[in-house]
Parts: sequence; structure tokens; C-alpha cells
Amino acid sequence: MVLGLLRFSNYSQQMTIISLEGDKESAIEAWPQLEYFQEQLIFLNKPAGFSLVLIFQLLRIFIQLHADVVHTHHIGPYFYAGLASRLARISLIHTEHDAWHYKNKRHQLLQRIINFLTTPTVIADADTVANTLNTLVGMKNIQVIKNGIDIDKYIPGNQNSAREELNLLKDIKLIGVSGRLEGVKGHHVLIEAMSILPSDVHLAIAGIGSLKDELIALSTSLKITDRVHFLGYVNNMTCFYQALDLFCLPSYNEGFPLASLEAQACDIPTALTNVGGAIETLCPKSGIVLKVGDAKDMAEKILTYLYEGIVTSPRQFVVLNANIRTMVSAYDALTEISQYG
Repeated sequence: MVLGLLRFSNYSQQMTIISLEGDKESAIEAWPQLEYFQEQLIFLNKPAGFSLVLIFQLLRIFIQLHADVVHTHHIGPYFYAGLASRLARISLIHTEHDAWHYKNKRHQLLQRIINFLTTPTVIADADTVANTLNTLVGMKNIQVIKNGIDIDKYIPGNQNSAREELNLLKDIKLIGVSGRLEGVKGHHVLIEAMSILPSDVHLAIAGIGSLKDELIALSTSLKITDRVHFLGYVNNMTCFYQALDLFCLPSYNEGFPLASLEAQACDIPTALTNVGGAIETLCPKSGIVLKVGDAKDMAEKILTYLYEGIVTSPRQFVVLNANIRTMVSAYDALTEISQYG
């Protein structure tokens, strides 16, 4: 989403992306698309735990950059950059991508401190997120700007050609899932559902994470290793989506996921769990809503779709509701208000 702002904003040349954690070299190695923007990236390699020094690091950077507006994402940057923006006397915009983490009392405290000391413009990326934020002390006048994707990048394509590029079989039904291989993403539930589905149904998994070995072991124990394909990091996600018959997000928690929008922009129907703002990304005419953590429900609904089919194209829903250019224009307007009043 941040790279989208950098690519399409009227202020792209004046933007700098600051990551509190990690280093530039490792980040570019993990996400090659960052290389093009490397001159606009700063990594602060923050150690674990609270860091008072970080506030003053950010303050110096804001002053050196002659920053007019700071735009934060997630609670950590909101706290540190929020305090630094207050000291620098510059405007603060904060986008909240999910709200479930505010069940954490510490996060609630950090949010109250920032809202007491600053006057941020707070954006929610989904109606569900905005509804939760409105219940928190100090949060007010929440605006909603839904995330968008590049509809010129994610387009329909030839399924057989895409499968050939990814070394996947052509004469199968193929489900796809993408995301970090971590428990919150629910990959294990989808793999369990695969053991219920017919043998001509395969699963392609795009992504890396700490649970890879565990998920491979699960596939082995269910005797479906020949039908579950771990692709690792996939650079060409458009090709990945085009290879599918159905895209699936079996997550336990989500904010406003982009992957479901990307898949549907490629004209691939999507099934997802009703968590966070995920359902707001789903085409109401072609989308499938799954029960969280329920492999049997997933298998039944996926089976119905794969063999009965849905004729409605989901791409038009994304074109009308989730064009990144519309999102960026809304943020540019906010930037102008914050900068010029």
C-alpha cells in the first residue's frame, strides 16, 4: 500500500519511506520491488523493546527532510513518529489497517497518549475498522479510505500459460493462497480441507514464513504432498493469480487485505473468512464466505464452487471499488489539507 502511494501520488518525488525495524539490504533481498525506490528508503534497525532514542532519531530525520506531513501505519510507528511529529510541529496522518490489536491494553495506552498529545487525522482502511476505532477513548472523526490495487497490473490472463510458468499441472482444479506462512493466516485449515476434497483438486501456496516445515509435515501426514505445492516467494503475483480456479484467504485475522482484490482483478473468484474488513473486499456476486477455522465448511463450499461454478466476473467490482488511483487521490487531498490548511 505504501509503495502504491509512492508510485501514484502527486507528491511521490518528495516522499521518503522510513521503516523503524530492519535494514535496507535485507529488506530489498526479501522484497525485490523495493530496489527501484531504494534512494527513498530509510531503515532504523530498531532493537526489541521501548526506545526513547528512536523518537529523537525520527525528529532529526523529519527536520533534515524538511517534512511537512508524517503518515504512519500501525501502532508502533504511530507512537514513535507521532511523538516526533509533535516535537517537530508537523502534521500527522495515521492509517489503521486493523483494529483487533486494540484488545491489547498496551496498544490502547499508546493510542491514548498520542491522541492526547497530538491532533492526528485518523484514517481507517475499512468500515469495520472505523467502527471499532470509534469506540476507543480519544478517537474521533474517523475517516474511511479503502485500500486499492493497480488494476492495470492485475489483469486476466491465460491460465495454461500461467501454470506453465509456475511449473504447475494444467489438467487440475487449482486453489491458491498467498501470505506469510504464520498461524494467523490459517494455511493449516486450508490444507486440512484439501484432504477432504477430490484428488484432482490441488493447492498452490505463495509465501514464506516460520511455519513452512510444519505445513509440509501436515501435508505429509494427510498424504496429500503431491497436491500441495509450496512456491515460496513469488515475484510475479499476477501470473500466480491467473493460474488459479479459485483464490482463498483462510485467515483468523485480517485488516483490509489486498490479495483478495488482486486475485479478483485477475478475474479469479475468491473465498475468504469473515474477519476484520476482509468481506468488504469480496465481490458480493461471486465471492464465497468461509467459517473461520472450519476445514469441513471450507471443503464443502470450495467443492460446490469448483464443480458448479459462478459465472459472474469479479473484476468489475474491483475496478469500481478498489482502484489504487482513487485511494491515492484521497490521500493526496488529505496531505494538501494537512500541509496548507
